[in-house]
Amino acid sequence: APQDGLYTVATREDDRQELRVIGSLCGLHVAPEDPAALLRAMTDPRIRIVSLTVTEKGYCHDPASGALDEAHPDIRHDLATPGAPRSAPGLLVEALRLRRAAGIAPFTVLCCDNLPANGATVGRVTARLGALRDPGLGAWIAGEVAFPGTMVDRIVPATTAEDRAAIAAALGCDDAWPVVGEAFSQWVIEDHFPLGRPAWEIGGATLVADVAPFELMKLRMLNGAHSALAYLGYLAGHETVAEASNDPVFAAYLHGLWAEIAPAVPAPPGVDLRDYAARLLARFRNRALRHRTWQIAMDGSQKLPQRLLETMRTRLAGGQPIPHFALAIAGWLRYVGGKGEDGATIDVRDPLAVPLRQALEAAGPDPVRQVEAALGFEAIFGHDLGRVSAFRAAIVEAHGLLLRLGAREAARAVTLLG
Repeated sequence: APQDGLYTVATREDDRQELRVIGSLCGLHVAPEDPAALLRAMTDPRIRIVSLTVTEKGYCHDPASGALDEAHPDIRHDLATPGAPRSAPGLLVEALRLRRAAGIAPFTVLCCDNLPANGATVGRVTARLGALRDPGLGAWIAGEVAFPGTMVDRIVPATTAEDRAAIAAALGCDDAWPVVGEAFSQWVIEDHFPLGRPAWEIGGATLVADVAPFELMKLRMLNGAHSALAYLGYLAGHETVAEASNDPVFAAYLHGLWAEIAPAVPAPPGVDLRDYAARLLARFRNRALRHRTWQIAMDGSQKLPQRLLETMRTRLAGGQPIPHFALAIAGWLRYVGGKGEDGATIDVRDPLAVPLRQALEAAGPDPVRQVEAALGFEAIFGHDLGRVSAFRAAIVEAHGLLLRLGAREAARAVTLLG
C-alpha cells in the first residue's frame, strides 16, 4: 500500500536479470485485519472473478480425499462465526451468501494453486461448507457458481533480503516486496466464465476446454520432481534446487524418477514428455533462482498426495516398480522426523508436523516400525496405500537404504539399480 500497489518482477536466468514494475493492483484488503472490508469488496457487483493463490493447505481440505476437513479449526470457527470468517472457503461462502441475498450474480472462483482438479476441488470444498451452514446455500453454490480449472507454471522462490537489496540497487529505488521468478511461464485456464473475463490470452495465457492434461503433467512431472529433490537434496546438504539438480548424482536420479512418472502422464497435445523433462532439468539448474529445498519441503503432508502418491497408485496398479518414488517418500519420512543426516534439527513446517514427529518417536529406532507409523496417516496416504504390500515393501526398502547410505548415495544406488 505505501507503494501505491506497485511492485517489481525480477526475471532471472543464470547471469541475466530483467526488471519490470507491475501496476495492476488498485487496492488491498488484509483479511485477518479487516474481514468485513474484504467481504464488502467481494460482494461488490463489479467484482466478477475472485482468484486465489493460498497454497494447498489454505483450502482446509483433506489432501488424500479432496473433501472439506470439517474438523479443521478454521472451518469450525467459520461455522460458529460465519460473519467474520478466517479461512479462504469461509470467505468465499460468506461473500457468495451475501451476493445471493442481495440478488447479485455469483462471481467466478478461479483457483491458481497446485491442487488436483483444482477448480472442482475448491468447488466441492466451498459447496460443502455452504451446505453445512444452509443446505439451500450449498445447493446454490454447487449449481450456480463456476469454478474453472487452471494450471500455473512458473518457478518463483520466496523473496529474500538479498533479493530486495539487489533489486533496489538495479532499480534505483527501494521496493519492499519484489517478486523473483524464472523467464518461463505458462498459464492454462478452463474457459468457463459466466460473467465474462479479461482477454488473458493477449498476455500469453492458454484458454482451453479441459485443463486436466496440462495440470496432470505439471503436478506429476514438475511438482513431483521438485518435492523429491527437496527432501533428498536437503538431507544431502544442498540448500537450493539449482545446487541439487547440478549435482550429477541427483540429475541422474531425476531422469530415473521422470522415467517412472512419464508412463502415468497422458501428454497434452503437441507435447513430448522427454523434451518436457529435459526442459524441466534446465529450469531446475537455473543458478539465478535460489529456490530453497527447505521452502519446497514445507507442507509435505498436503503436497505428497497429488505430487507423488497418485502416480505411485497408477504404477502399482499396473504392477510397475517404484524405486525412485519410494526413495522420495523415504526422504520425506526422514525429513519430518526432524533430524538431518548430520544430527542437526530440521525446522519442519507442516500442519501435521507434531503428530508425525510424535508417531515416529513412538516407533523408536526400528526403521520398519517408523514406516508403519508414517503410513498410518490416512490423511496423507488414504485408506488404501498403507495396506498395499508392494507399496509398504518399497518404502521399507528405500528407508533402510537411506538410513544406511545417506540421501546422495541412496539416490546413486537407486539410479544404478534402475
